[in-house]
Amino acid sequence: MTDFRTLARAATNEMRTVFDATPLMRNDHLSERYGAEILLKREDLSPVRSYKLRGAFNAMRKVLADRPDLSRFVCASAGNHAQGVAYMCRHFGVEGVIFMPVTTPQQKIGQTRKFGGDAVSIRLTGDYFDDTLSAAQAYCTEVGAHFLPPFDDPDVIEGQASVGVEIEEQLERRPDLVVMPVGGGGLSAGVRSYLGSAVDYALVEPSGGACLAAALSAGAPTRLNHVDTFADGAAVARIGARTFERLSDMDPAHVLSIQEDRICTTMLEMLNIEGIVLEPAGALSVDALKDLADDIRGKTVVCVTSGGNFDFERLPEVKERAQRFSGLKKYFILRMPQRPGALKDFLSILGPDDDIARFEYLKKSARNFGSVLIGIETSHAESFEHIQTQMEAAGFDYRDITNDPVLSEFLI
Repeated sequence: MTDFRTLARAATNEMRTVFDATPLMRNDHLSERYGAEILLKREDLSPVRSYKLRGAFNAMRKVLADRPDLSRFVCASAGNHAQGVAYMCRHFGVEGVIFMPVTTPQQKIGQTRKFGGDAVSIRLTGDYFDDTLSAAQAYCTEVGAHFLPPFDDPDVIEGQASVGVEIEEQLERRPDLVVMPVGGGGLSAGVRSYLGSAVDYALVEPSGGACLAAALSAGAPTRLNHVDTFADGAAVARIGARTFERLSDMDPAHVLSIQEDRICTTMLEMLNIEGIVLEPAGALSVDALKDLADDIRGKTVVCVTSGGNFDFERLPEVKERAQRFSGLKKYFILRMPQRPGALKDFLSILGPDDDIARFEYLKKSARNFGSVLIGIETSHAESFEHIQTQMEAAGFDYRDITNDPVLSEFLI
């Protein structure tokens, strides 16, 4: 039986007939910060701006080798998998039917249409992905098409392993540490299976989709009750059964969970300093360096930037979340006395680096006091200690709702 490394190298060689290897680039900014050799494996620079076309290519080529008469592939995806499948359907000259949730952003729908051209049709079905997936699988059964899973498929895993093949070839040795995001597990299972135990790994999940950590704790894939879809490229409710087979021996201490708001700080840093556009899942591996700083000094570290499919209409949200995480923006509900000069008294509390970003009366009928939603931005997080002390001294009654999930969802 052919071993996995041989299969992965063969898949990688076949890919060169369709697209070039993505670059492995030393990042001077990160290397200097962490005192290590930090290299970025730039999957955000693939033809579809993510690694997903690797698995799609390998799975489709192998299916077509066994079934040359097959003319239709189906997938369910709200993002990068859809784009990879669309690209490869056009390459192989087969029909692709891509099911996407009704709530999928137009940017992702447009990109999928662009990559697939006349070879693909898109069906918007279901408000939630589970509904979309059920509809796609039912359609496959009905018409006899081939369903292409996003990660839980041996040929997809083998295709994603090509990232590891390229790292080894480009570095001409194995790195000390590979840092990768985890969603369904296709990328991490493939790369880890290829590079083997001679390399250390840090696998990174968004805290709102930590399905690998849950599976390691339970000893088997476990469905999360709730998933935060902000880091949609890695926000998966249940890790794949086949991928977990290859990851089940991971030390849980090497599986990191990162808060979604913190990811935003890295997205902005990479955009503003390096000019690199990363989607939330694509920034996970770079953001994880903050937690690994004490262990990586002097080492060679490869971070897989898994995708750059970012809709810039989301940039204000990313900035907002980054500011709130960094303590540079807070929201308060303030009881404002309904008397002349009260607002002036409040404004006198603010310093030259403080700015009001939101001011909205919530209740205007009170005779003596009015409730105000106020958002304040500052240049230094320490400024809020002074602001809150001054508000208390001036007799202003307030409540900090910055991290209140219920109030912030409805009011902010």
